Amino acid sequence: MTLFETFNNVAFVLIMMIGLYTLISRQNLVKKTLGLGLFQTGIFLMYITFGVRDGAVAPILQEGSELTYTNPLPHVLILTAIVVALSTMAVALALIVGIREEYGTIEADEIAEIDRHEAEATS
Repeated sequence: MTLFETFNNVAFVLIMMIGLYTLISRQNLVKKTLGLGLFQTGIFLMYITFGVRDGAVAPILQEGSELTYTNPLPHVLILTAIVVALSTMAVALALIVGIREEYGTIEADEIAEIDRHEAEATS
């Protein structure tokens, strides 16, 4: 097996790991959101890669045909997942704008510190 035969497998693993690392290691909420987007993109590529079969054709019924057909379901599900991911990303970014207006920062550790100080002040 060469790298070109497994390129999609290597690509989705790399994209997922970069997204996961960004999600875990960064405190900036926008960077966390973009890391989540990268992770989702890696998952989309994984499903599409697993749904492809070499030598397969589209599932169009023909009489007397002995062809191998590919399953269109993973591709259709990924189209739906892309729409959901885009909507989720838009909502997350809108919430980040609201957090920035409320706290004056988008760094998660600074927001936690502000909340801790407000909780101490009220008690």
